[in-house]
Amino acid sequence: MALRGVLFDLFDTLVDLHMDRLPPVEIDGRRHPSTLGALHRAFGRFAELDLEAFAAELRRSDRELFPSHYAKGIELPTLERFAALCRRLGVDDPEAPELLTRTHMGQLREQIRLLPHHRDVLAELAPRFSLAVVSNFSHSPLALKTLDEAGLRGHLDNVVISEEVRFRKPRPEIFQAALGNLGLQAAEVLHVGDSLRDDIGGGAALGIATVWITRRIADPEAALAAHEGPPPAHVIRDLTELPELLRGREGTGA
Repeated sequence: MALRGVLFDLFDTLVDLHMDRLPPVEIDGRRHPSTLGALHRAFGRFAELDLEAFAAELRRSDRELFPSHYAKGIELPTLERFAALCRRLGVDDPEAPELLTRTHMGQLREQIRLLPHHRDVLAELAPRFSLAVVSNFSHSPLALKTLDEAGLRGHLDNVVISEEVRFRKPRPEIFQAALGNLGLQAAEVLHVGDSLRDDIGGGAALGIATVWITRRIADPEAALAAHEGPPPAHVIRDLTELPELLRGREGTGA
């Protein structure tokens, strides 16, 4: 079938999210980048709990939610995640999970790096293809704000965030939502992303041709060798390679 659309992952594909640059926090004698320090300080407005106890309760809360959400590829919105934590800790003030959500997302936002040349790539592709974002993210407002700040949203025909559809890649439902919104079939689109499991495996399972972007992958060869799913149809290092890859492919298969 004719190639008519391109789907994009958001974080570490269209923009970069440097989780490793979050403020370091020491838990159980180990330091690692995390939003925990800021979350703990925010939670202190509602109850007293030391940092390690707060971290332990958050881990327990997340483990309890894993079987019903993460293990099934069902998105857990950040607000619901922190509401569950607050219930666990006996805090019933509705402002508590709201504040924790704002704090967590505020910390993440500081580590997002916009890539201005990606705006040029989308501007070049937009007249030729329908473009959409398909993103695993638990808080749609930050994802949409990021697209706006990067100047990308105006070039997109559709944005599908896992928080809104409640399903995460590699589940088919999130891809199907984008296809339905664009009015396209799987064989008519290409999906570009950095995750071999979520983007490449998820897209291929639906019959979507895939492009693996390796800009943020430390060792692409090792990652591909360890990948148990289908390989990507194409591999690029940077998004600027995509227009050339797609040149002349309108009306052809991917």
